[in-house]
Amino acid sequence: MTASLDTLAQQLLDAAKAAGADAADALALSGTSLSIDVLKGRLEHAERSEGVDIGLRVMVGQRQANVSASDTAPETIAEMARRAVAMAREAPEDPTIGLADPAQYARDWDLAALELADPTGEPAPEMLEDDARTAEEAALAVEGVSQVQATSAGYGRTDIFLATSNGFSGGYGRTTRAVSLAAISGTGAEMEREFNGESRIFQSDLPPADEIGRIAGERAAERRGSRQPHTGRYPVIFDERVSASIIGHLLSAINGSSIVRGSSFLRDRMGEVVLPEHLSLIEDPKRVRATGSRPFDGEGLPTERRALVENGVLNGWVLDLATGRKLGLESTGNAGRGTGGPPSPGVSNVALTQGDKSRDDLMAEIGTGLLVTGLIGATVNPNTGDYSRGASGFWIENGEIAFPVNECTIAGNLIDMLKRIVPANDAEPHKSRQVPSLLIEGMTLAGS
Repeated sequence: MTASLDTLAQQLLDAAKAAGADAADALALSGTSLSIDVLKGRLEHAERSEGVDIGLRVMVGQRQANVSASDTAPETIAEMARRAVAMAREAPEDPTIGLADPAQYARDWDLAALELADPTGEPAPEMLEDDARTAEEAALAVEGVSQVQATSAGYGRTDIFLATSNGFSGGYGRTTRAVSLAAISGTGAEMEREFNGESRIFQSDLPPADEIGRIAGERAAERRGSRQPHTGRYPVIFDERVSASIIGHLLSAINGSSIVRGSSFLRDRMGEVVLPEHLSLIEDPKRVRATGSRPFDGEGLPTERRALVENGVLNGWVLDLATGRKLGLESTGNAGRGTGGPPSPGVSNVALTQGDKSRDDLMAEIGTGLLVTGLIGATVNPNTGDYSRGASGFWIENGEIAFPVNECTIAGNLIDMLKRIVPANDAEPHKSRQVPSLLIEGMTLAGS
């Protein structure tokens, strides 16, 4: 029988000490997932998996190494520790590595208040199969839908436990229930594919399966007859489905790893205006029932709400301990961690200030332009912010959707684009990244 996660983490730390490590941290994960795929009304694939992964980071002086395994036998753990210490002794010195000071560690967190795990038990496979079949039927019932690719319904639970050799230990679990599918309209060269998927921590929060399927079908049907738009400079509205990608580029640019490497178009803009002055970007790692929430980060530090951008002004970087030390700054409690490598900085939940107009209101205001609902590929220069992506969506004339478009490219520069964004009011509250539809004027559009 597999030992508990806290026991495994302690065994890893004990083995590291016995092997000669000066300091160490250990991560133990257990996961369960159940996935059901349906195609043409029949069960196509069913899979259930369970597993435990363990990771150990050891420090010998100012050198470190990381090892991982899915075998939790005592002899494996001992061998992991020996190999990790041997690797660390050969690694280059890095004065910025090291555990947090014990006084920095998170304490007395309220895990129940975050509601990260649904206490309802794992659903029966039959329930997931019924969800998938219902979603597929709803999509096929939409006029114009010719077929549905495999519809998936799934459930998963992951538990995590982190421990350090200087006193931190803690863990939590999270669950997810999801339904997703892709619907296709048209045939042959005129086929158009669209997707819809929903995922929630609590199973009772998941929208009905027929609604998920119907939306996928309607999206595919709306794309019949797509064609290229004209080339030129036009206002572009990024639909809520894809708008988080724009803010994602900002988040990448303020990540401590990018700043340390010098590969960020915002590296010299701390304290400067990077968004319109009435907009803020707030990180909240303790939002209730949000997939990015967590009581502590990957190094055991407390997580706190903060303004990454406040009233348009860039406030700070996203840092873990090592990147903070490299920059002469404190960690912002943003360390992420997997079993296969050392910590690295990353954001949790973020929310951009919403506007007071709907997406349709923004369409009416621009009169002519492009509504982007899908993005393909990416060419983004992290140093300059030059941006170019393939796009699909709908052409707007007289403030209304005129026809669907595909095979076009939109381009601009993120430094300028971010300063011109106009948000709608349609951000979805359940998402980890709450970003509404965004209007950006004057983008270059390459079509026919």
